[in-house]
Amino acid sequence: MSKLVIVESPAKAHTIQKYLGPDYEVMASMGHVRDLPASRLSVDVKNDFAPNYENIKGKGELIKKLRAEAKKSDYVYLATDPDREGEAISWHLAQLLKLDETEPNRVTFNEITKSGIKYGMEHPRCIDQQLVDAQQARRVLDRIVGYEISPFLWKKIRKGLSAGRVQSVAVRLVVDREDEIRAFKPEEYWTLEALLQKQGVKAKPFLAKYYGTGGKKCEITTEEQANALKAAAEKEPFIIKSIKMGTRQKNPAPPFITSTLQQDASRRFGFQAKRTMKVAQELYEGINLPDLGAVGLITYMRTDSLRISDEALSAAHDYIQRTYGENYALAKPRTFRSKSNAQDGHEAIRPTMIDLAPAKIKESLSSDQYKLYKLVWERFIASQMAACVQDTVSTDITAGEHLFKASGFSVRFDGYTRLYTEAVDNEEEQETNLPRLEEGEHLTLKELKPNQHFTQPPPRYTEATLIRELEENGIGRPSTYSPIITTIISHNYVEREGKALKPTSLGMVITDLIREHFPNIIDVGFTAKMEKDLDKVEAGKADWVSMMKKFYTEFSKELEIAQQNQGNEKIKVPEEETDVVCEKCGRKMVIKNGRYGKFLACPGYPDCKNTKRIVVETPGECPLCGGKVLAKKSKTGKSYYGCEHNPTCRFMTWDAPIAEKC
Repeated sequence: MSKLVIVESPAKAHTIQKYLGPDYEVMASMGHVRDLPASRLSVDVKNDFAPNYENIKGKGELIKKLRAEAKKSDYVYLATDPDREGEAISWHLAQLLKLDETEPNRVTFNEITKSGIKYGMEHPRCIDQQLVDAQQARRVLDRIVGYEISPFLWKKIRKGLSAGRVQSVAVRLVVDREDEIRAFKPEEYWTLEALLQKQGVKAKPFLAKYYGTGGKKCEITTEEQANALKAAAEKEPFIIKSIKMGTRQKNPAPPFITSTLQQDASRRFGFQAKRTMKVAQELYEGINLPDLGAVGLITYMRTDSLRISDEALSAAHDYIQRTYGENYALAKPRTFRSKSNAQDGHEAIRPTMIDLAPAKIKESLSSDQYKLYKLVWERFIASQMAACVQDTVSTDITAGEHLFKASGFSVRFDGYTRLYTEAVDNEEEQETNLPRLEEGEHLTLKELKPNQHFTQPPPRYTEATLIRELEENGIGRPSTYSPIITTIISHNYVEREGKALKPTSLGMVITDLIREHFPNIIDVGFTAKMEKDLDKVEAGKADWVSMMKKFYTEFSKELEIAQQNQGNEKIKVPEEETDVVCEKCGRKMVIKNGRYGKFLACPGYPDCKNTKRIVVETPGECPLCGGKVLAKKSKTGKSYYGCEHNPTCRFMTWDAPIAEKC
């Protein structure tokens, strides 16, 4: 009996074929095989929003092979990814191959391992029409929003622009943050820090911060006030007034879900979400290991659930006990609660084989694969290790009527921190490591230093913080975070400045226009509600056509009013002026976006057609010829650094140059 298994990618097909053996033929669909054609709306709004799918161009030969193989097979299993998109691909394949949709021919694999594949094949089910409907509703919704609003943008700004139901909200968040930064007015404030030392013994000095006068907290707002407090306090003896000792426990972070994996990889390695998901997909689909062959190293990477299987928890406990000792293992597994809107279709992201410690398989992994696997493995193991126990001390120190405070901690038991600590966006204020102190003890003042500060505007979003914001607001789903960011950057609505995301002039103009004419589409709350409605469709609690009718009734009214009030006047997108002077006509050149990225152009076009490439100089000099080293990009978009005298001087490096000579 011959059996055909269809998956999405060749890598996954290769791994699964190894486990299933010669009785099975495993083929890859290479993603979607049918979709809404891009040349037209392809949604029959008047006929219950019926989508008009067509075979994707270029997939004809593949579809022909799949049909031929299905025809000669006794049974066909649809084993695409275990999510909405994967379910929809299976449904499209069933339609194309004329499979009986009442047959249990759908299998899913949470992990691509021998046990994971065995379990999946032993538990086939019918295609989940509710999942398919949820994906169809999302696809139709996005198509209608994009295809109805985009022509409006063409008429008001320029051709080629596009709007998106979720991408426009993401751009709006970045624009709103930029507006906050521009409107921010910094306020001056001061701090007063005392560097103190224990008397009579050789001990490291420690810092105490000014708190207030007469037991009341006092804000220092001017230099004069800071200097007056300094002058008054340094005349007085510094005495320990009170000491408070305590202990605290720090528990580990939960295992990764899609959003937290993308955030941590961004903070630690500077990985963009797209890069993280590409590497995670490789780890999920299978890596060739000595003695084991192709094996999936992590569970499915598109998930928002914190659930962990009992088998994995038991394996983690045994590993921790065996490797680190009884004190580090938990008597009872630690569980984590998923968010209320989590799908819970899959486990959290974890290693599939606990005993495959990163160091054991490092030689079989690329640099990116090793970094990400190590991150997933350590985070999961740490989540099942004992808490870190810290001894804390906080002390009040008086200088006459002036009160200073110092606090610190020491680690009594390192617990999970022996293996893993969570990366954060902004390092928290460091606590001082205090010497042993006693109440009534006099301290030696080494220095009393006033420091000027200014309140800071909210920081620009990074990929990590934007993903967190989208997730917290219930916008998008695990599979969409990476495509959202890729789209808004590729469309030049948002640009990177280092790690920060900054709206372009085009992004700001489009956001203002959509906000004026389509307030619901760009509203965070409205978009989050739409996501909840899609979840209801998936859960079988709502009908997708009814949901679409309700949405379209309001949307079509907004569209009609916008078209009536749009006028014929075009909106000009402000150009970013630079200090570079056009040597042909003397005007200050502006930054423009072209097919190959940004370049400098004279604003006097068409009278002056002068253009230049943007040169970004780096510190230091070329070690071969002494010329300037410029930041450049390869044909694939990867950053590197090369000599300004190229091609005469062939020096290049992937590492960012520094000013100091080695």
